[in-house]
Amino acid sequence: MTMDLIGRVLLVVVGLGLLNVWLLRARTHTAYRGGTAHTLREEFSAYGLPGFMFYVVGALKISAGVILLASLRWPMPAQLAATVVAGLMVGAIVMHVRVKDPARKSVPAALMLAMCLGIAVLR
Repeated sequence: MTMDLIGRVLLVVVGLGLLNVWLLRARTHTAYRGGTAHTLREEFSAYGLPGFMFYVVGALKISAGVILLASLRWPMPAQLAATVVAGLMVGAIVMHVRVKDPARKSVPAALMLAMCLGIAVLR
């Protein structure tokens, strides 16, 4: 598998993953939600974040997902989008630690962080 192909696969996985979580599963309970939260909005509350942060982070992640997918066809700042998401994933991991979540709840954020770093390096 060439590095270009790996980079393209990562763009699809991360882009669709972001859109899935924020547009399709925001109100769905998962085993990875922080604290005792059942929805994405409750998760931000569990972290003690102000309400507007839900919208800021959501806008950043949805925009990044669209940019990553669009960069498969058009010149788009995929590295920048991946770097922004990587920073948000570091923040997510810190929030999980802050509320004393078990390590397994940080696994999706850690995997997304690794994939975003891969995009930043390969694109």
